Amino acid sequence: MRLRSNPLRLADERILVEQLRALMLGTLTTGIPITGVVVFLVWSLSNANNALILSAWAVLALLSHLNFQLFTRRCMAAGIAADQTHRTVWILMLLSVIGGVIWAGLAWIALGNVGLSGNLLVLVAIAAMASGSASSRSPVLPVFAAYIVPNLLLTALKMWQIEERDPVYVALGAACILYMFGLLGQARSNAKTIRTSIELRFENIDLLDKLRRETELAKLARTQAEQAQREAEHANAAKSKFLAAASHDLRQPIHAQGLFLDVLSRTSLDARQHQLLDSVHAAAAASSDMLNTLLDFSRIDAGVIEPQLAPFRVQSLLNKIEREFEPQADAKGLRYRSCESALVLQSDPALVELILRNLVSNAIRYTERGGLLVTCRPRGAQAVLEVWDTGIGIPLAQQQEVFREFHQLGNPQRDQRNGLGLGLAIAQGLARTLGHPLTLKSTEHQGSRFQLALPLATETLTDQVINPELGMDQLRNVRVLVLEDDEAVRHGMLQLLRDWGCQCEGAPDQDEALARVQIFMPQVLISDYRLREERTGVQAIAALRAVLGAGLPALLITGDTAPDRLREALASGTTLLHKPLTPRQLYRALVSELQL
Repeated sequence: MRLRSNPLRLADERILVEQLRALMLGTLTTGIPITGVVVFLVWSLSNANNALILSAWAVLALLSHLNFQLFTRRCMAAGIAADQTHRTVWILMLLSVIGGVIWAGLAWIALGNVGLSGNLLVLVAIAAMASGSASSRSPVLPVFAAYIVPNLLLTALKMWQIEERDPVYVALGAACILYMFGLLGQARSNAKTIRTSIELRFENIDLLDKLRRETELAKLARTQAEQAQREAEHANAAKSKFLAAASHDLRQPIHAQGLFLDVLSRTSLDARQHQLLDSVHAAAAASSDMLNTLLDFSRIDAGVIEPQLAPFRVQSLLNKIEREFEPQADAKGLRYRSCESALVLQSDPALVELILRNLVSNAIRYTERGGLLVTCRPRGAQAVLEVWDTGIGIPLAQQQEVFREFHQLGNPQRDQRNGLGLGLAIAQGLARTLGHPLTLKSTEHQGSRFQLALPLATETLTDQVINPELGMDQLRNVRVLVLEDDEAVRHGMLQLLRDWGCQCEGAPDQDEALARVQIFMPQVLISDYRLREERTGVQAIAALRAVLGAGLPALLITGDTAPDRLREALASGTTLLHKPLTPRQLYRALVSELQL
């Protein structure tokens, strides 16, 4: 029950509970001293005229104090309930008023009847009780006031009535009033200090509680974040594993198809058969491009790309890209323009070419009217390679998402003619690997501009003579051992090598390869990465080199795109080629490895 007349006017009942507890603890130890004072007063002040009434007063004083202590002990034992604090304060005030009146009664009984020394003893006792209550009851100021006000007011009134208003006692009565106000001021200061201390303690408790909750929330958030990270890593690993498996299984037949198509192209065909063969070549090339896109993404994901920085002329790169993509732009009725540039850049030309190829391909894919512009302009100590288009543009909310893998705009049906949605992800990953910022500015329905910032070369670039095209007789009579567990791929590889004039043998696994080299001494090894019995080409090449010599040239061919496999293959130090492999790529790799 909340009383309308709240003597404390405290908003926080927790503080009042602590104030009451401090008051009660302060009064628990006053029983014996007060009993001793009461007994001493009765013994000192008793005479024939007041012995009976003084004894009665002593009983009332002791009972009043005992009742006050019993109430405080019961409250302490039961616990001070926050919703009962104001009721408790009123009861303590009532008990204090009773106690104050009883002690004022000592003045009415004894003053004027016990002589001068007795009067002084009475005044000293009342003053001492008032002073003692200031320390024990001041934590709750109204309780102290309830005791001290009736006590000293009634005492002063008695002194003003002694011997027809004796000036000395009148002055003592006034002194009692001043003493009362002085004690009230002191008690107010004590109460304020105690309250401030309690408030600080609660603030510290609240801060500690808040810190504990925040720590628990942070721990929970960290746990959730770690769980989310584990789930994301698991999902990413599952995705990479799926892509690697799918890519490997698709690369095998496409790789074999390319080998057989090249062999077929060397046979006698009529015009119609050549036309059909060209169509099959185009379809195989499109499939190969998609798989190579997956491979590029996997290489970035695996972190096995090591930039080979060198100065290069950007114009040769712009010309090459224009020759490659201008027919695609013409087929869509788009204008393809590139500006002449004499700049020499410092970067990995092959990786920059791959970035530019993806950006240009993306521009053509998403542009239906107008055209595209490719430029390279100086900007301070850097150059900015730019690809402009007049395509569909990219909404502001999507301009970060387009760099995420498998994200495509305007292709909800996942039409494969629009690619896999990896081009910009690959471009961003390669740019990050090279340390070249790749930025995008785009307006929806108006077009986009991609910018790649590259450093200018600081050294002079000398013109190099371009090697003539390789002939097809450099591998004649070269002895080649092929390790490939897929029979179709192995057969196609052997057919192609024999067409080039090689002497070659094939083996499906490491054990048979070791048996073949007893009668056939190869000059170069070509091994697939995945072999039978969960063995790898890295292991097979090492085993054959242990027999034939550590310097035996070797090529490692893989259709794997799993990041762990790519890292392992790269760490072997053997030249690594990726399926589907064109015959020309294989030829050049063999010539380079044999240093012909």
